[in-house]
Amino acid sequence: MFIGTFWFIFGVVIGSFLNVLVIRLGTGESVVSGGSRCLSCKRRLHWPELIPLVSFFIFRGHCGHCGSRISWQYPAVEFATGLVFLFIWLRIQQNFQFSIFNFQTIISFLFVAAMASLLIAISIYDIRHQIIPNQLAYPFIVLALFSVVWRLKNWSAFGGGKLAGENLAVGIGLFAFFALLWFVSRGRWMGFGDAKLALGIGWWLGWPLGITAFLFSFWTGAVVGVFLLIFSVPRRLKGKYSLASRLPFGPFLAAGALAAFFVGERAVDWYFRLFF
Repeated sequence: MFIGTFWFIFGVVIGSFLNVLVIRLGTGESVVSGGSRCLSCKRRLHWPELIPLVSFFIFRGHCGHCGSRISWQYPAVEFATGLVFLFIWLRIQQNFQFSIFNFQTIISFLFVAAMASLLIAISIYDIRHQIIPNQLAYPFIVLALFSVVWRLKNWSAFGGGKLAGENLAVGIGLFAFFALLWFVSRGRWMGFGDAKLALGIGWWLGWPLGITAFLFSFWTGAVVGVFLLIFSVPRRLKGKYSLASRLPFGPFLAAGALAAFFVGERAVDWYFRLFF
């Protein structure tokens, strides 16, 4: 219980950094220096306003100086990252007798946590800007390729495929599929950043979890797309939405990858027991 709480709090802190990363990326501001400030009044935040998750509720979602409203993105990302880190610990604990003094489990946890953090940052940035930046996509691909090269026995957290060749093939296959959609539609159906993200997901998860992530992402994307299409019709008639509005697919790819990592093996096992 103590270790799980520790990793949850650690994830909340990382989530706070991810918020800063997403807000400052592409603005020319440093993501590691300069101090946090209110986006409205530009005042530098003091330490009570910098406590991840807690400060949002202490100040009731407003700046302590000018009173401007603070986006729910901040506590949502912090809390979600904490939960993801906790679930990663629970997932890895199934494969190892987890101990904070065990080098193998710590490295395994930190690797998956880094992959998940990049996926979260990519998702939020894509929602805000409708693009997956290379500054986030390329580190994810490099880490995924690293997981292919460094396939250590029993380190199942590095991916689901048994052979590095399978991971390479799945990643290239997913990249080719999304790149084809991007090329044929000239970027209207899918962005090229989605192809890069799919490449990293395939290299990381391999066979069959990479394909499972692909299916999860399309299923959830279809459900959410239909839901928005149905319930946004009255607003579209008022001119607030249009049928041409784009739904970023990066968050669905990221959610599919995390879902495949956490429950993909059970889903694949259930499928084969049901149909074969």
